[in-house]
Amino acid sequence: MTKEEQGKKMGRIIAKAWDDEAFKKRLLADATAVLKEEGVTVQEGMTVKAIENSEKVFHLVIPPKPAAGALSDDELNAASGGWCGLGDIGKEAKYKALCDKGIVGFA
Repeated sequence: MTKEEQGKKMGRIIAKAWDDEAFKKRLLADATAVLKEEGVTVQEGMTVKAIENSEKVFHLVIPPKPAAGALSDDELNAASGGWCGLGDIGKEAKYKALCDKGIVGFA
């Protein structure tokens, strides 16, 4: 699965969590299992944690530091929030505003 396909899949999962409270609760409680159920590849030994932003709380995720010279300009832009990973869902008006504000994005 390409990075773009993975990003679109993650966008659909976020949209589902916004629309389905029970799904969101499961995602927050056991993100690794839910992502696997939804067809997202989770690397063996990797733990995934889902957290939720609110109107007053924004979580800043600091990725692992890359080796010197390891990122191209495009990869650096994506890692710094320059790309919204909601794919087609991100084009919908109710979600596009979140991408535009940088609230939702995946590299």
